[in-house]
Parts: sequence; C-alpha cells; structure tokens
Amino acid sequence: MDLAGAYEGILFDVAGGFTLLLLMTAGVVCIVWDIFSNDDPVLPVLAAMTCVVAAGWEVRGLDAGSSTAFYDLIRAYGLTSYINITLLISALVSIVLSVPYLNRIRRGYGEVYALILFATAGAVMLASANSLVTVFVGLETMSIALYILVGLVRQGGGGIESALKYFLLGAFSTGFFLYGIALLYGATGTMILPDLAAGFEARGSMMLLFWAGVALFLVGFLFKVSAVPFHMWTPDVYQGAPTPLTGYMSTASKAAAFAALILVLYYGLGDLAATKWQTALAVVALVTMVGGNIFALVQNNVKRMLAYSSVAHAGYVLVALVAGTGEGYAGAAYYLLIYSFMNLGAFGVMALLEWDQKEGSEQTIDSLSGVGLRKPILGVVMTVFMFSLIGFPPFGGFFGKIAVFAPAIEAGFTWLVIVGVLASALSGYYYLRVLYVFWMRPQSWSAPQVQAHKFPVPSLSAAVLVACAVVLTVIGFVPVVRDLPMVYFDVAFTGGTP
Repeated sequence: MDLAGAYEGILFDVAGGFTLLLLMTAGVVCIVWDIFSNDDPVLPVLAAMTCVVAAGWEVRGLDAGSSTAFYDLIRAYGLTSYINITLLISALVSIVLSVPYLNRIRRGYGEVYALILFATAGAVMLASANSLVTVFVGLETMSIALYILVGLVRQGGGGIESALKYFLLGAFSTGFFLYGIALLYGATGTMILPDLAAGFEARGSMMLLFWAGVALFLVGFLFKVSAVPFHMWTPDVYQGAPTPLTGYMSTASKAAAFAALILVLYYGLGDLAATKWQTALAVVALVTMVGGNIFALVQNNVKRMLAYSSVAHAGYVLVALVAGTGEGYAGAAYYLLIYSFMNLGAFGVMALLEWDQKEGSEQTIDSLSGVGLRKPILGVVMTVFMFSLIGFPPFGGFFGKIAVFAPAIEAGFTWLVIVGVLASALSGYYYLRVLYVFWMRPQSWSAPQVQAHKFPVPSLSAAVLVACAVVLTVIGFVPVVRDLPMVYFDVAFTGGTP
C-alpha cells in the first residue's frame, strides 16, 4: 500500500471509531483536569457535551452500510450507530441526573464523570466488536469502571459490599468468558466473528471443542445481562450503588452486552446448528422471565424490585434472540432502546425521592405513601414509566414487547411467547403497587422522615425525566416515530432500502 492509500485507511478507521476515540480522549481530559482543578463543576458539562457530540456523529452514520475498521476489529455505522446512540443517551441522562444527586450526598467527585466516559467507551467497543479480542477488551473496560462506580460511597459498608460482590462474581464470569474464547480459537483458528463459522466447517472434527467454547462464552454474556441463574449479583449491587449510576448500569451495560451477543449470534454463528443454541437460550429466557418477575413480587425495597425487574426484561430480550432471525435481532435492538428510556426514568425518579441517606438501600415502597400528590411531576412521569415497563398500550414498552415477541412466534416459539405474556401480566402487580402507593395512599401513612423531607426537584433533572416520558408516550401515538427505528433495524439485518 502506498502512502496515499495508508493515509486514506487511517482516516476511514478514525471516522469509524470516532465515538470510541472521543470518549476515551474526553475521559483522559477529565482526569487530568480534575488533577489541577479538583471536582470542578465544568467536568460534568464536558462529559455531557462529549456524549452529545458523539451522538450527533453517530446519527450521520445511521443510513450508511455496516463496515469494519481497525483491521476488522470493530464494526462501524448502520446497526452499530443505533446501539451507540442508545449507549450515549444512557450516559447523557445518567450524567445529568447524577450531578444534583452526588452533590446532595457530598460525592460530587470529578472522577465519576471520567469513569462514566470510560465505561461508555468500553460499552461502545463491546457493542461494535467484530473480534473475540475486542469483545473481551470492551467488556473488561466497561466492567472495571463500573466496579469503581458501584463502590463510590464507602461509608456504611453498603457500597463496598456491592462493589466487592460485583467484582468477585464479575472476575469469576470472566474466567468462563476467557476459557470460551480460547476454545473457540482452538476450534476455528480465528478470532474474527464472521470467520468463526467457516473456521468451524474447515475443522469439523473439533465439534465438541467448538460448542464447549460457545457454551462458556455465553455464560459470560448471561452474567452481564443478569439472566437467571447468573443474576445473583444484581439485587445486591443495584441496592448498594448510587441510584442514578444504578440506572446507567442497568441500561448501558445491558444494552452493550446484548448488542455484542447479537453480533456473535448473527455474524459468528449464523445458521450454524441454530437449534442447539436456540434451545439453550429458550430455556434461559423462560427461567429468566419467570424467575425475575416472581422474585420482584416479594420485594419491598424499590431498588431491589427494579433490579429483579431488569432480570425479567433481560428474559424478554432473550426471547427475540431465540428466534435466530434478522427480525428477532432487530426487535431485540429496538427493545433495548425503549428499555433505556423506561429504566433510566424509573431510577431517576427514585433518585429524587431518596430520603434514607443510604442510597435507597433501606427505603421501602410503602414509605413513599402519597408522594405522587406532593410531587405531581414525579408522580406523572413515574406513572408513564411503570405502565411502559408493564407493556401497557399505548406506551413504548408495549410496542417494544411486540418487537421481541412477534419474531419468536414466527420462528415457532409460541409457547415461549405465551410464558412471556403471562410473566408481563404478573409484573403488573408490583409495578402498579408503586403507583398505588404514590397516588392512592394518604400522605399521613408515609414515614415521618418522608413527611418532613422537601424532595427538591432540579429543573434540569425534571426536564430529562419529562423528556423520557414524552418519548415513551409519543412512540405510542405517532406511528412514524414508532416504526422508523424498526425499519432501519430490519435493514441492518435483512438488507434492502428503508
């Protein structure tokens, strides 16, 4: 290659990985800036503007065909741009909600925003991976930053306990993940996802080695998405972490892990003995949907309830993946976008209604009796989030569930969809219980600390929560807004022109 060709290749790689490079650079700038100006209030503004600029860059790549960059290590444009926008929205909303919250609990450290940027960079690398190596590097970059964020509050022991559990179980799952990568490489002779199937067919005698690698590889993914029985860390970690950061962890990390899993299934395995991994994922999806909702029913702590709720929603996304079709992968990607608005909003409301001074770890649902009447803005948006999480029409969650269930029915997994629908109906009990406590129980029944608490609502936080609620509502009432993302997702997996 001549110098001119090399120069063009560098420009193409930089353009394809611009979001990743921008996030890493901004994270380093935040760290250095914080050294010379400790906890400068400019740092969250810088982090938020980085997310806005990166999202704007990804928008321009939505219509472009999917391609690879950096010697086929990452994918760029098309579907990758959609997932990156989802991750950047999660980061932006979390930064905005974290500023008043962390200042209130006197943990407004400048390093927090650098860690969010690094975690988002890892999530972007994970969601755009085209190589097993890139998957691992992205996963660990994201996870290490999240370990630190979970243990941000060191007083009281709750945050330290949560971070330690997350770290130990995360390291344990990483062992499975790495062993799976080693077996896959031994069975196929390649680390590039699109070459896995060809490598397997060329070495047909290593079938046992290949499927053992796939199984161990999936265990690492299932841990990150909180699928049963790999969910045991989720309620404790969510309960002890700062609430806005819990919202970020429940959306960005889950979306990135699922996006990487989609890439592995679509590009890596394809139609290669699909019935083998479909059956395994169907069983995991079944127990995840049922187990997550049953465990959530008995929770009296809001954050633990939302934690088990996130487990159940991981099961819904797995239903779409079980279909093994382009429409199923498109439905999963669409649901992750809707889920981000729902869960970020729910955790954002609970962050503003937190009164126990222990990151909500001891705050019960019943203690917030009548709070919807005291803070009607929070009550109304929480109503939208709860109905959407149930999947109640016409809110966004309803159409998200259609997107994940319909492909499974077409693929012959009607029985699994029936279980999913029944599980969604079961979830109505604990979601509607929140609204009942908010609106229908007298304020005199709330805890004395709640009656004395002012619950200030910063205007910027309120604006972000209202925006999330409006998006979920508009999706239901404006068909163009609802259908356009699904059209492009279908194009990404099935080809054609939107």
